[in-house]
Amino acid sequence: MSRVRLAVVDYETCKPRKCNYECITVCPVNKSGRAVAIEADMEARGKPVVYEDACIGCGLCVKACPFDAIFIINMPSELEEEAVHRYGINAFKLYRLPVPREGQVVGVIGRNAMGKTTAIKILLGELKPNLGVLEREVSWDDVVKRFRGSELQLYFEKLSQGKVRGAHKIQYVELVPRRIKGSVGSLLLKADERGVARDLASELGLDKLWDRDVRHLSGGELQKLLIAAVLSKDADIYVFDEPSSYLDVRERIRIARLIRREVRPGRYYVVVEHDLAMLDYLSDTVHVLYGEPGVYGIVSKPYGVRSGINNLLDGYLPAENVRLRKEPLRFKKLGEALAEKPKSPRLLLSWTGLRVRLGAFTLEASGGELWSGEVVGIVGPNGIGKTTFIKALAGKIKPEGGGIGVAEGISVSYKPQYVSPEMFPDIMVGDILGQVNPEMTAPGSWLYVELVKKLKLDRVMDRSARSLSGGELQKLALCIALGREADVYLLDEPSAYLDVEERLTVARIVRRLTETRESAALVIEHDVMIVDFVSDRLMVFLGEPGVRGEARPPTNLRDGMNTLLKYLGVTFRRDPQTGRPRVNKEGSYLDRMQKAKGEYYYT
Repeated sequence: MSRVRLAVVDYETCKPRKCNYECITVCPVNKSGRAVAIEADMEARGKPVVYEDACIGCGLCVKACPFDAIFIINMPSELEEEAVHRYGINAFKLYRLPVPREGQVVGVIGRNAMGKTTAIKILLGELKPNLGVLEREVSWDDVVKRFRGSELQLYFEKLSQGKVRGAHKIQYVELVPRRIKGSVGSLLLKADERGVARDLASELGLDKLWDRDVRHLSGGELQKLLIAAVLSKDADIYVFDEPSSYLDVRERIRIARLIRREVRPGRYYVVVEHDLAMLDYLSDTVHVLYGEPGVYGIVSKPYGVRSGINNLLDGYLPAENVRLRKEPLRFKKLGEALAEKPKSPRLLLSWTGLRVRLGAFTLEASGGELWSGEVVGIVGPNGIGKTTFIKALAGKIKPEGGGIGVAEGISVSYKPQYVSPEMFPDIMVGDILGQVNPEMTAPGSWLYVELVKKLKLDRVMDRSARSLSGGELQKLALCIALGREADVYLLDEPSAYLDVEERLTVARIVRRLTETRESAALVIEHDVMIVDFVSDRLMVFLGEPGVRGEARPPTNLRDGMNTLLKYLGVTFRRDPQTGRPRVNKEGSYLDRMQKAKGEYYYT
């Protein structure tokens, strides 16, 4: 198989003023004097440009770069025929596209910075694909010709003729108040083209916020507003980019049911989602994106939803014959957690009859204990007191009743729910991590390899913490919390903004830390799959959001999930291959059978 070179330079991390152009001086092509494979572009502030036609793929410039800013990938030449879009010379490149199908929901999963947003912008007509050609402008005839003989040919013919109208639920809902003004009701009525806005608002609980200004909505309320607005449009293709963000378990299931119910014949639906349980419930087919984040992304062939998600967890895509990771991910079976516990667990933390009052809201938590070597998951609706509870345990809030018992010499590490740039000093990421734990800045150490490197923070070590994106800030906060040598870790929504791989990485780190350090963790989480993966026991919070919350004592995973899912009216089954939890379709045979047995969380 012949190979071609793909050269990408991360110009954010490349700093030519702080190096001696090692990438240029070590290049054997440059040394030969017969050609130039890499040189400094003076018009781009002296940053290097790699000429892929001249590059021989030796990788010496990659190793020489002190900032790890250069990537040289040897790609199969056959794959170049499937290039869809490239952002520029030495920039990210996308291969293939998800295939929309009429009357079906197509799911898209993969790591962040792998091209998911680029792909859906192309399908919506928001971005015209250049087929990887940078020397000239590519016409729509070229695009249609590229996809000739595939399911995408007819789609792009209609798109090029303006016959495809899209409705896009954007990823970053927090941008909405900056761009749009008005009340919830006025915005929904303005978007309504099908006469369904009021019904959708009622179903999502937005009717109670009808007159509220959009600037005063929470993240979850903004998410529901955008989903209702998109479903109100009379479009040909509906795209939902991460519709579960900011939503609790109950709201995620409600949104998934609503989108499934709104699927109509002759229309296309695409969902990009990191919550695999929700994606499983929503989708008919799945595309997996793989490659190198920020460098290139390849869209897999369509898989059935079960096999696609299982292939992702197995780390192997059979249709492409591509290995994504060395080891498959498997979920615990009932009783396995007990075998992982230390022989002589220590009591680290306890609480009795805890009562916290914040304005009109009251939280009451029944007594409970936290033992070394265990992870206790915390689940329940938003506004029910989960964050308030762990803040009380962390000493951030003083309870008005009950007591908290901490064993002598016990230290606590806390990761807050919301992370903002102002939380961090205006210094480099590497300096912050080094102050927390020098191991996190020592290449080769376990924390550096398993936490910092796998969360890709090694690429931003010399950047100011306040210049990071939302996802990067979340990972920095996680590294700070988990990097500390502590006995108890209190983690509030650690999977927010993270992709599937990163979520599972964090879950494995939490489990491994609690076992090796014989510490314990309390983890607030809305992703049921991550709750199942990381938890030994479970605390369920019920009540009336914003008014009162009731925290049940920690119980085993099965009983805790049964309590929560019965409250939500949802049943789960176990996938026989991976052991992951899967949502049963409402009214299906398994759904009815498990409800009749009172077994909502089938193990």
